[in-house]
Amino acid sequence: MEKPLILMTNDDGITAPGLRNLVRFISEIGDVVVVAPDSPQSGMGHAITINNTLYATKMTTVDEDGAKAEYSCSGTPADCVKLGLQELLERKPDICLSGINHGSNASINVIYSGTMSAAIEAGIEGIPAIGFSLCDYTWKADFSHAKEFVQNIVREALENGIPPGVVLNVNIPKLEKHEIKGIKICRQARANWKEKFDKRTSPMGKDYYWLTGEFELLDKGEDTDEWALANDYISVVPTQFDLTAHHSIQQLNSWDL
Repeated sequence: MEKPLILMTNDDGITAPGLRNLVRFISEIGDVVVVAPDSPQSGMGHAITINNTLYATKMTTVDEDGAKAEYSCSGTPADCVKLGLQELLERKPDICLSGINHGSNASINVIYSGTMSAAIEAGIEGIPAIGFSLCDYTWKADFSHAKEFVQNIVREALENGIPPGVVLNVNIPKLEKHEIKGIKICRQARANWKEKFDKRTSPMGKDYYWLTGEFELLDKGEDTDEWALANDYISVVPTQFDLTAHHSIQQLNSWDL
C-alpha cells in the first residue's frame, strides 16, 4: 500500500529543531515533504504574501531526517501550505502537520500563531491538519519526550480522520516523558495579553517600540488547555476556522435594520 503523504511546515523556520525533530518522528509513519519558511515567522498569524514575489528553493543539504523532499520558502507559514498544495506536491497529502513550535500556542495564542495558521490553511483546503507546540521557548529545547505522543496522535488522525472544518491544536508541557500524565481533549481557555510598549530612542534620535506584556488567564475551568498543561497533561483542542458566532444570530436579527 502507498504510504501516507504528509505535508509539513512550521513558523520557526526550516532549520528549527522543533521541525527537524518532527520530521524524524513522522518519517517513520509516512512520506514527508517539508515546505517551511526560510526564516522565523512567529506571530505572523494567517498573513499571506500578495505584494511581493515568493520563492521556494529545493534543499539539497538538509539534515538526514528522512524527508522525501524539502523546500525553503520565502513566505509565511500560510504561504508555505498554499504553495505546497498548489505547486510542489505531486498529489493531495493525507495530512498536514505544523510545528513542533518552540513555545505554547494554547488559549488566545492560537490567534497570533503562524504554526496554527498553517494548519488552519490546510484545513480550509480540506486537508486534515494538526499544529504541535512544546511549552519551551528555548532553541535547544528537548523534544525527545514528545515522540510517542506525537506519533500516536498522528496515527489516530490518519486512521480515524479529523472532523470536517476542524484542525487540532496540540500543546505539550515542558516535562520528562514519565511526568506527563496523558492527553486531554480540551476547550480553549479564555485569556488575554495585558500588553504595553517599551518606548526607546535610537542613537539617531528616532523613537521605536518593543511590544511586551503579561499573559492573563481569565478562566478557572478544569476542562481547558491551560488547566491541562498546568496539571501535566498534553492538551488537544479541536479548533474551527468558521468564525461565525452562531449563538448571536438570533439576537442580531432582533435589531431594527
